[in-house]
Amino acid sequence: MAADITGVVHGSPAYRAKISAGDSLISINGHEINDVLDYMFYSAEDRLVLVLERDGVQRETVVIKSEFDELGLEFQSFLMDKKRSCSNKCIFCFIDQMPKGMRETLYFKDDDARLSFLQGNYVTLTNLDDKDIDRICEMRLNINVSVHTTEPELRCKMMNNRFAGDKLRYLRKMADSGLFMNCQIVCCPEINDGVHLERTLSDLAELMPQIQSVAVVPVGVTKFREGLYPLRPFTREEAGAVIDIIERKAAECLEKWDTRMCYPADEFYLLAGRDIPEAEFYEDYPQYENGVGLMRSLYDEVVEALESCDTDIPKRKVTLATGTAAEEFHRTLSKMIMKRIPQLTIEVVGIVNHFFGETITVAGLVTGGDLIDQLKERDLGDQLLIPSVMLKADEPVFLDDLTVDDVEKALGITIRPSRNDGFDYLDCILGIEI
Repeated sequence: MAADITGVVHGSPAYRAKISAGDSLISINGHEINDVLDYMFYSAEDRLVLVLERDGVQRETVVIKSEFDELGLEFQSFLMDKKRSCSNKCIFCFIDQMPKGMRETLYFKDDDARLSFLQGNYVTLTNLDDKDIDRICEMRLNINVSVHTTEPELRCKMMNNRFAGDKLRYLRKMADSGLFMNCQIVCCPEINDGVHLERTLSDLAELMPQIQSVAVVPVGVTKFREGLYPLRPFTREEAGAVIDIIERKAAECLEKWDTRMCYPADEFYLLAGRDIPEAEFYEDYPQYENGVGLMRSLYDEVVEALESCDTDIPKRKVTLATGTAAEEFHRTLSKMIMKRIPQLTIEVVGIVNHFFGETITVAGLVTGGDLIDQLKERDLGDQLLIPSVMLKADEPVFLDDLTVDDVEKALGITIRPSRNDGFDYLDCILGIEI
């Protein structure tokens, strides 16, 4: 397989070797280049013999550079290959629960191990074979794995894939090779909770220290489940039972390995009506991106930011819109801030998710349309604040394709997105521009 070169960085080792756009890269030091992982791994050495092709004619080019310096080639796509899509039909898949008519990219089911290494995505391992795992082990690629359960038959059922149970053996193979893994479990009531969750956590603990952390997150259930496997959200009592199982296993791991390994997502504490743990519970926040410890981190950072902030500000009123799950949490923060700065008024509004259904309560799935519908009759004050997770990572666009500009025009107010960072959170509330 050849990788077409679309550009060469000026002044790079490849540029000095007179490689140019239009060439195709065939191999490096005798290794065929099929994708970005091959390219990154085999181009790290200081002396490279490249086989290139142009117009059907191959040539060899020697490149001398410092070890690990970028070679300087550019390709049509980041992966130098197509993304690998998911081969499962999981009973809890959120994409299957989305309405029709949304932007096309939202319906793509990614399950690409290369993106796990490069971007932290979680993969199920079901579209990998022994050759793929051998390459992962050879290249020392630490990856993130969606496990869900370690019971083979149950995993096949949950993922609607007859190979899903067998692929669990790759966990042991990667662990034996010395790779480190972070794992996640999407937990569904009466399916993989209870004794099944206990077994899964115990099985993963047997692979420590190669299993570095495990996040347990509750299944999300939208109103668009017609024809899908019957699922429901966790009750308050069930959420508490999940927390108890995880915290017991975490305590065992802490005693044996000096790390807790497994953590409930913040949403479980909200569902159970329990206080979030102190910061020490989350250690170095290994599952932060999976919604584990976000609230504790934000709370502690706001406390720290308040200690040094300038309280001499003009009178100001802001509205903070969030999902209903975290509404009371943000009210707690707001009361603490207003006590310190009494000329500040903060109104917290929990937005009911009519777009996906009221069972969806997280801020990251609130749409622009729901913001407009539920805030248009309110006095929003000087500014509307929203968590930045409501928007695409690279564009000011909500899930329903409304833009921040659209919502600002409809509500007649400026919107300021706030990151899950206590200092940025306070700056947004105070109107401080960075």
